[in-house]
Amino acid sequence: MEVAQLGICLAVAVVVLTSVPVLPNLPISFARSTGQDSATQYDAEIQSDLVSALNKSRFRNVRVSVTNGVIDLKGSVELFADKEDANKKALHEKKVVAVRNDIKIVGAKISDRDLEANLVEKLKYDRVGYGTTTFNAITVKVRDGVVTLGGSAYSPGDKLSALSAASYTPGVQDVIDDIEVDPLSPIDDWIRLYVARAVYGDPSLNKYAIDPGSPIRISVRDGNVILSGVVETDADKNLAGFRAVSVPGVKTVFNNIQVESDGPGQK
Repeated sequence: MEVAQLGICLAVAVVVLTSVPVLPNLPISFARSTGQDSATQYDAEIQSDLVSALNKSRFRNVRVSVTNGVIDLKGSVELFADKEDANKKALHEKKVVAVRNDIKIVGAKISDRDLEANLVEKLKYDRVGYGTTTFNAITVKVRDGVVTLGGSAYSPGDKLSALSAASYTPGVQDVIDDIEVDPLSPIDDWIRLYVARAVYGDPSLNKYAIDPGSPIRISVRDGNVILSGVVETDADKNLAGFRAVSVPGVKTVFNNIQVESDGPGQK
């Protein structure tokens, strides 16, 4: 009798458990929330702390509101870098659940063509003095003020420097990061150095070493060399490729160098 009653109880338990509905995923905004009540009690504290953190002239037109731990940023700033910084400060707040950043960029209005030209020139000299300028081949595209940076960077630091330079450029509305960082490799570093010596050491190409912006860029990935930039003639482009492929350890050379007569270059 006891065994029968136990079986009935187990059957009822199974029915009850399998009858509990599966709740849908909570909104991403509340993924870190410990409950609406617990989030609400910190709203005033979060808002007060963030307003204090944004108490700088560049954030004077930024407005902050907090509901259930979700921060809303509205208003305007001069630079995209300021919008990014405000977002970082908001995310740094304790007990914050999420941040909705609706800050507008109201600084200088510059055409996409002029903005792209400005950024190409700025990034051309971005890492001069660090010894890696020649090894960064970063591309720039601008559409409706939104900047897309692509190509390759020698190191994470070079990549961050390019992104920062774009963020602090007047007229930029947003920055999309499509930059790839070349793999860390002592062998590739050796190849970079000797390809640079072979290319810039040639009497016919040495003239390009005068400009610290280095119009011929050299990227290396697992022994594969990618040449980019702009030179004056087809002969210079072909010579650079020939000099690069002559370096021991080089597997393949992709010669993407452009000639001035073909139009604007990527860097």
